[in-house]
Amino acid sequence: MSKATTHQLKDDRMIGAISDRDIAIRAVAEGKGPDTKVREVMSSGTAWCFDDDSVEKAVKMMSEKQVRRLPVVNHDKRLVGIVTFGDFAVEAAEISPASQALAQISRPT
Repeated sequence: MSKATTHQLKDDRMIGAISDRDIAIRAVAEGKGPDTKVREVMSSGTAWCFDDDSVEKAVKMMSEKQVRRLPVVNHDKRLVGIVTFGDFAVEAAEISPASQALAQISRPT
């Protein structure tokens, strides 16, 4: 699952996400086996954006939450996709909100 994030759903609602970092820190480092349930090691409080939000708003959310992937939901809060910095970078010509957010995410906290 390198560089991937999977989102956990309950009643068609996102309740968390699991990334390669979560697996390394909360599963492997704690000696949990491959039969461990996702909900036991996932991060809760997943950040997301609406499908009709602006790119600027999505990039700001990614920067504030220091995430590289952002679930996209419709107004019924049903998952319709995931946007990544790579998606924004492909479209960027020069200095863009995505590059500014990437700088914010990459800075030490």
